[in-house]
Amino acid sequence: MAAEPLASQRLDRFLWFTRLTRTRGLAQALCEQGHIRIDGRRIERAHAPVRPGNVVSLMVHGQVRVLRVEHLPSRRGPAPEARQCYTDLAAEPQDSANDLQQAPRD
Repeated sequence: MAAEPLASQRLDRFLWFTRLTRTRGLAQALCEQGHIRIDGRRIERAHAPVRPGNVVSLMVHGQVRVLRVEHLPSRRGPAPEARQCYTDLAAEPQDSANDLQQAPRD
């Protein structure tokens, strides 16, 4: 029997399951310090619900990450599986960056 997809998930669990933080305790601390936004709203509680389609903004490893939640993970799996749970909206496409460097100058 197949499991039903989750409708929502705690923010701290989402951050930990998707390997955006090393520990769930660190995810909880980021939430409680107000360093995370969901759809532009500042979040100060680890149990805030995350749903597919939400845009999550956070500072991780010295850089701002803007992510759209694609689906909710059911476990903390390997990194490639975790990356499929979100789309990085702040990532610059490699092709456009290379095009700018190779553009002829007048």
